[in-house]
Amino acid sequence: MKSGNVTLAPMNDVRTLDSMVNGGQRFATMTMDAATASGMTFLMGELEKRDPKLREPLTSVTWMRDIVSKTGGGWVDFTSTHNVSYATAGPNENGIIGGESNAIPVMQADVSKDLYKVFTWAHIMKVPFVDQQKMQGIGRSLDDIYDKGIRLNYNKSIDQNVYKGYAAYGTVGLVNNSNVVAASVPVGAAGQTQWSKKTPDEILNDINQIMTAGWAASEYDLTGMPNHILIPPAQFTYLVSTKVSEAGNMSILEYLLNNNIGKNQGVDLVIAPSRWCIGAGTGGTDRMTAYVNDEDRVHFDLTVPLSRVMTQPSVGDMAYLTAYAAQIGQVKFLYFQPPRYGDGI
Repeated sequence: MKSGNVTLAPMNDVRTLDSMVNGGQRFATMTMDAATASGMTFLMGELEKRDPKLREPLTSVTWMRDIVSKTGGGWVDFTSTHNVSYATAGPNENGIIGGESNAIPVMQADVSKDLYKVFTWAHIMKVPFVDQQKMQGIGRSLDDIYDKGIRLNYNKSIDQNVYKGYAAYGTVGLVNNSNVVAASVPVGAAGQTQWSKKTPDEILNDINQIMTAGWAASEYDLTGMPNHILIPPAQFTYLVSTKVSEAGNMSILEYLLNNNIGKNQGVDLVIAPSRWCIGAGTGGTDRMTAYVNDEDRVHFDLTVPLSRVMTQPSVGDMAYLTAYAAQIGQVKFLYFQPPRYGDGI
């Protein structure tokens, strides 16, 4: 039968459907009664293509790239480091004597200890028995889903600890330590400190100045020259996407990596994007963080890595409870001479 321009064909009239397709007519095949509706729903479910992969939240953790973690030590309240400084007693500090000199200097050593906080991190995973059985019917593991969530939360907690610390507990991180020398970068020819307003040579000068300042404060010990620089993602994108000149085929980032003072001295510089540098500078400005990424200069302790410490059934909740725990130490700047902050980039 016909209704307007749409022809409704009987469901069993294959010839009619075929002829209408060949003739260019529009037709509807969804004609059904109440008896066939449930069957069509079942058919549509059977024809569904399911994506078995669970899409997890978009996020990132970068602490593994930017700092060394020292693992081990067990369950503790604090970690410590020992420092020594040297001095000579007597008027002859240079130690040069004659044949009958009695002004011989005496070496002295002062040993001190620094204490650092350690935080206990813990989460509980609760897997209801009934939900667990239901998930097995569709081939998923509720335990695995919760485990991934806990590990993501754990890594994000370490990220916070590494870069900013926990203000509530009086700790700081890589980008906001008040003992690190902070200064605004020089103003460029355009009258601005922002890198987007500076020439490649002016940006290189900012890099070289901050590296040289750390090197000089370390009494020109090359192990004290900063080799790791963190900058906000927007500035990093600018360095990557902008050419040194109209005729050049080199980005500003390549130019910086190939021409900085560290390259000349055998120090391999890393410039990496970090969202934690956004607004971390004085007055909420964007900050460049330069330091030596080496465990002898800065690191933090994972005295107890993330572990499943115990599991037990809970009859009252009709669920399985699993405890996860770890211990995370605060960031330790072992020397404050190498690190430097450059604000206003």
